Amino acid sequence: MKDSGTTGSGFQPRWVVSSSPHIRARDDTSRIMLSVILALLPASIWGVYLFGPPALLTLTLSVAFCLAFEAASQKLLGKPVTLWDLSAAVTGVLLAMNLPPTSPWWLIAAGAFVAMFFGKHVYGGLGHNIFNPALVGRVFLLISFPAQMTSWAVPRPPFGTGHIDAITSATVLGEIKTSLMVTGKIGYISTPVWDLVIGNTGGSRGEMSALLLLVGAAFLLARRIISWHTRVAFVGTVLVMATVGHLFYPDKVAHPLIHLFGGGLILGAFFMATDYVTTPITPLGKLVFGIGCGFITFVIRQFGGYPEGVSFAILLMNATTPLIDSYIRPRVFGTGKAKP
Repeated sequence: MKDSGTTGSGFQPRWVVSSSPHIRARDDTSRIMLSVILALLPASIWGVYLFGPPALLTLTLSVAFCLAFEAASQKLLGKPVTLWDLSAAVTGVLLAMNLPPTSPWWLIAAGAFVAMFFGKHVYGGLGHNIFNPALVGRVFLLISFPAQMTSWAVPRPPFGTGHIDAITSATVLGEIKTSLMVTGKIGYISTPVWDLVIGNTGGSRGEMSALLLLVGAAFLLARRIISWHTRVAFVGTVLVMATVGHLFYPDKVAHPLIHLFGGGLILGAFFMATDYVTTPITPLGKLVFGIGCGFITFVIRQFGGYPEGVSFAILLMNATTPLIDSYIRPRVFGTGKAKP
């Protein structure tokens, strides 16, 4: 910053250098969070179309409960209320996308409370949490209320007229897991891949439109809100493991495209594993993080007790982020290779 000053002989320019950073970006927390909400909007609207008013109510209640518990937690801990940063709203949208579209209000409230208080504010609030809050809420609900968390409504046929929300249906990954546990084989899968892409299957809102989620992810990538490292490593690891497994054991490992579009991989890789706080800071660290997420996801899907492993994988890798950052450090400018 240039300042002016005078000496005995007249005017002399003077430079005042403040502490870093010296390069400032337009994006702040609220702008980034708003971008994430906008990126999730197409898939959210599509989910409301497929499941009708219950899905809209689930989304509305999830955001409202997260905002309320955010404010209550900050008041309880004697901190200023910062709902304007939209971080709680993003958690609400992501939590809703991980819930059955017809979830009861009490289930949504319980997940929002755990996400905001135990997933975020017990660690000190935004910027201090070590786990993704929405995933903390989702995993808590899955373990505590498995029946309610695995009751999937049948969606309205895309571009059709019918809508039945009283009939429940297992997800494709759920059917595969059941078949593996009963017969040791995946059995015949009748669901076309295109139905998985557009959401013509049962599942949470975040599993209903891989295509629209990818459109939203492209928006975030274009705005440089997220980078490609974790996403490519996450998805690529799952696809490589599924491809190799399917080639050698086609009756035990589902087709790679089913692993790609049949669950929450797209939502997890592009929207849940993008938290700045809970993921590594270096490009190489992000690659390691993504590979770990992909490996754990595939192992849980194939050998674990749950049909889906994305949430567990991200949370487990969140716990390793400090370790990754401690061993993979950027080189200090003007020095030699960084040492751990």
